[in-house]
Parts: sequence; structure tokens; C-alpha cells
Amino acid sequence: MTTLRYRIAHQTVLHYDRPASSSHNEVRMTPVNEPGQLTLDSRLRARPITWNATYTDYWGTTVMSLESLAPHEELAIEVLSTVERSDAERLRGHGLTWAELTDDAVVDAQLEFLTRRRRTRLDDAVLAEWTGELECLSPAETVEAVSRRVHEQVRYMPGVTTVNSDAQHTVETRQGVCQDLTHLTITLLRHLGVPARYVSGYVCPIPDLPVGGTAVGESHAWLEWWDGAWLPVDPTNMNPVGLEHVVVARGRDYDDVPPMRGVYQGVGTSTLSVQVEFTRLG
Repeated sequence: MTTLRYRIAHQTVLHYDRPASSSHNEVRMTPVNEPGQLTLDSRLRARPITWNATYTDYWGTTVMSLESLAPHEELAIEVLSTVERSDAERLRGHGLTWAELTDDAVVDAQLEFLTRRRRTRLDDAVLAEWTGELECLSPAETVEAVSRRVHEQVRYMPGVTTVNSDAQHTVETRQGVCQDLTHLTITLLRHLGVPARYVSGYVCPIPDLPVGGTAVGESHAWLEWWDGAWLPVDPTNMNPVGLEHVVVARGRDYDDVPPMRGVYQGVGTSTLSVQVEFTRLG
């Protein structure tokens, strides 16, 4: 069994060009506990802060809700997490056939991950263009083919989209970031009848990061599809989802799992800066 232990520092700073009188935010940055991933510690530090509370949302994500009620020009949030990843619990699919995958019981149980939404909606003609020539493949082969098609036809290009982008925009521009490639892949799989869900988390950029070493990482997105068990696929990298991936949240799409969402009271505008840092502890 291989085990890796990371300390992940996720720093977010909102700077207002004119002071905000108050702000209210929800933070989803705490890695989950599940087979193969153990969150040993996770702490939030924010300034300024008046109060905060923690709850678990519908999707099983830890959410930290916080308010800053004093006037401030900057809101700084840091979440420090210690996470242990292991390959002891590798999930294997059941090799479902199309008949099994489209059975009424499966469709009913996974309906939330088969439904088109704002971010995962394309015209039928576009769907047909992107999913053509896949008729003779099994569900598992279809997932591989669709993911690779998106990987090859959408150029990874930071800065050309926003968190509000959808699959239609990705198809039109043929470029985007991990969020965009993931949304498009989910859209195509759901159209074909494959339940697919969005995964938000982190990825260490250096697979063989030495103990004590530090690397600037990033928030990352990939997907999981249903094969009797939820199996991960990363269409951005097309590498196996392994010990370098740390899961924070799952949902239907980005709207269910934003790392930070909130409002502020004031007349100014805000700018956002984010940094994620991995340190290998063991």
C-alpha cells in the first residue's frame, strides 16, 4: 500500500477598492473523509471575522459559513488541511452493459446526475456531432472515448473563461480550464445516458514531490461516472486519478461546489487572488 501525506494551504484574498461595510461568505475547502482519503486536520483562518459556523450540505460537503460585520478593505481566508491519501481502497467498476445502465432503477437512483442543467446543456445537433461514431462501444469504452475527445479538441487555456462559463461556451471557443473540460464531458456523457457528477478538489503538480518539498498547486476539477460504483476520470490531463488528487466536494456541476461564494455590502468593486500550496509531509 502506498500512502502520501500532504499539508494543503488554500489562501483566498478579496480586495475591495472601497471599504465594504460587511460581507457574508460560504467556504467549501475542507477535503472529505472517505476510503483512500483521511483528513487529519482542517482549520480556517479569516480576517476580519465576526462569527462562523460549520455544517454539511446536501451533497455531503463541509461548508464553513462566516460573516465579517466590521468595515474592511480586504477579506483574507486561509484553510490549512492535513490529508493522507492511500491506494488501499481502489474502486473497481462492475462493467455495466447499456441495458443495465439504462435500467429504470438505475435511472431513478441517479437522476440528479443525468439531468441537463444550465452549465450542461447543448443543442441536439451539437451533441450528435460530439458523440458520433460511438454506437458500438461499451459504457466504459464510451467514457474513455468521450473524455479523450474533449481532451484533444478543447485546448487548456487559463484566463479565457470565468466561473460562470458553460458547456456551450466551451464548444464555441474550443478552449478553457479544468472546470470547462469537465462540464463538457459531463454534458456529453449525460446525453448518452451515463450518470456523471462533478468533483472539486486539488491536484499536486509534482507526482513525486519529495518529503518536505513544497509546490504551488491549484484547485482542480474532474468527474466521476456510474458503473455500479463511482469511477473517476480527469479529462483535462487524461492521466489516472491518483494519490495526487484530493477530493473536496461533489455535485451536479460547479454551482453545487464553489470553493467560495458570498456577498458584500458596499459601493466598490472587488478583485480576487487565490493560491494553493502543497507540502509533502510523508
